[in-house]
Amino acid sequence: MGDPTGVGPEVVLKALASQQVGERTRPVVLGDRKVLEALQPLLGTTFRVKEVAVPREGDFTRGVLNLIPLSDVGPLPFGRPRREGGEAAYRYIVRAAELLLQGEAEAMVTAPISKEALRMAGHPWNGHTELLAELAGVKDYAMMLAGPRLRVSLVTTHIPLSEVPRRITPEGLLCTITVTHRALRELFGIEEPKLAVAALNPHAGEGGLLGAEEEEIILPVLKRASERGIRAEGPFPADTLFYHALQGRWDAVVALYHDQGLIPLKMLHFREGVNITLGLPFIRTSVDHGTAYDIAGKGLADPTSMISAIEMAADLARRRRCSGTSSS
Repeated sequence: MGDPTGVGPEVVLKALASQQVGERTRPVVLGDRKVLEALQPLLGTTFRVKEVAVPREGDFTRGVLNLIPLSDVGPLPFGRPRREGGEAAYRYIVRAAELLLQGEAEAMVTAPISKEALRMAGHPWNGHTELLAELAGVKDYAMMLAGPRLRVSLVTTHIPLSEVPRRITPEGLLCTITVTHRALRELFGIEEPKLAVAALNPHAGEGGLLGAEEEEIILPVLKRASERGIRAEGPFPADTLFYHALQGRWDAVVALYHDQGLIPLKMLHFREGVNITLGLPFIRTSVDHGTAYDIAGKGLADPTSMISAIEMAADLARRRRCSGTSSS
């Protein structure tokens, strides 16, 4: 359900009320009964809430909302981060990961959380990605944002821009390339993926005149990737790379920092973009937007990204089930 004081509960209810989600999945919500029930009159939904301990206890007939209740926060007033909300969101994530690792579910779809609220509650995580990697016990993972026309994986995520150059390491870059390559094969069914890697500096460093990272870090890593049988090209200047990616030249782009990759992706797929954590032993997708505190609790939130995240999770789960793979 995400942060109880953000738009997460609203987009969850709206998505579950949509025809396509009800037909394609057997959804169970991890969240707060009072918050969800308080929103129903505003949204015009009429779900009958059925509390369950595990997904297999659910009633998946239309009109029933199966809920694993993990908090009792109010409802809290919408619109700003609170300690109680951060603790509740943390509980939802941890229990979802446990259910997946126990084989009780096939995928996790997350609504937005607040990093500030998490820290208020004493949980020092920068977001879902790092927390889920810790819970799953994996070290090699990456964040991918995907839409109908573009997929982008990130080498660094939620860090200050001033820290990006020193955080672009050979090990980190090779990990992102490798995890993305494997996910494209195992999750997306692309037999021979083609990747493009963005440069850090303008004009890809101009042979060292505008920066040395391309020559000293990126090119040697691309050689190592090629030796592993991975088709990764670059480094390409970011100001032209995404134009060619949209023409279908590559299956995914590896961007070096958050805004480098997500500005073009969100310009194209602002409403239907999906966040995917690669490298986990289970499927996790998410909306590509935040808590939107300014409109939370007003009935204005657009559920398109949540619907897309649920549909993509279902597609990936089916493909994994058919292929017999157990990790991305």
